[in-house]
Amino acid sequence: MKKNTLLIFAIFFGMLLLAACGSSESSSGSDGNSDSSGEEGNSEEESNHYIVATEPNFHPFEFMNTETGKMEGFDIDLMNAIAEEAGFTVEFETMEFDGVLGGMRTGKYPLAISGISITDERKEEIDFSDKYLDSGLILVVPEDSDIQSIDDVDGLKVGAQTGATSEIYLNENTDAEVSAFPEIVTAYQDLQQGRLDAVLYDLPNAQYYIKENPDAGLKTVGDLLQGEPYGIAFPKGSDLVEPVNEALAALKENGKYEEIYKKWFGTEPPE
Repeated sequence: MKKNTLLIFAIFFGMLLLAACGSSESSSGSDGNSDSSGEEGNSEEESNHYIVATEPNFHPFEFMNTETGKMEGFDIDLMNAIAEEAGFTVEFETMEFDGVLGGMRTGKYPLAISGISITDERKEEIDFSDKYLDSGLILVVPEDSDIQSIDDVDGLKVGAQTGATSEIYLNENTDAEVSAFPEIVTAYQDLQQGRLDAVLYDLPNAQYYIKENPDAGLKTVGDLLQGEPYGIAFPKGSDLVEPVNEALAALKENGKYEEIYKKWFGTEPPE
C-alpha cells in the first residue's frame, strides 16, 4: 500500500512537472511570436518612413510656423505630396543649411529638401532627384544704394549663407569681403542695419523677403547669376532616387505640382 501510494505520488508529481514545462514553453513561444511580429511590423513601418533634413528658415520654401510649431512651405508641401504618391511617409528634422548638406555626405539622413541647388561639385558627393524648380542668384541692396550689379561689390561687405552657392560664388568670382551666416534672414537684417553693403542669395527667397518686409527698404539689382535648378538630395547610391523621380513626374502630370506652386508663388509654374 505504501509503495502504491508512493507510485501514485510520483506519477502525479511528474504530471505537474510536465504541465509546468509545457506551460512555460507555450508562454515563451507566445512571447516570441509576439515580439517577432512586433519587430517585423516596426521594421516594415520604418522601411516606409524617412527623416527629411531641411532648414527651418528659408521662405517660402521651408519655415517653421511659430503658431502651430510645424514646418510649412513649398518644399514641405512638395515633399509630402511626393511621399504620398510614392507610398511612404516622412517627417522633417531642421538644422542649419550646412548641416543639411553634411547629413547627405555622411548618409545620416536618407533625404533632404531645402532649396538645394544641383551643381556638378555637389553631385560628386551626393545624389539628386530630377530638378523641381529653376533658380539663380540675385544681389539685394538698400533702395538708395549705388550698387548696380555684381561688378560693383569688390571691396564691399556682402552677406551670403554658409555653405550655399552664393557664398561659393562670391569667394570665387569677386573680391568682396564675404560674411557668411547660418540663416540668410540674419544677413538681410544686417543689410537693413547698414552692417552689410549687399546680400547675394537665391532669387525666390530674396523676392519673398522683400515682398513680406516692405519697410525694409531693400531691392534686387543686376542680372540673375549662375542659374541653377533645385533638387531633392540623397546620399550617394540611394535607392530612393528612382521612386522620388517617378512621383515627381506624376505630380507634374496630374496637376498637383502646379497646385502647390500657385499656392506659394501666386503664378503658374514656368514651362
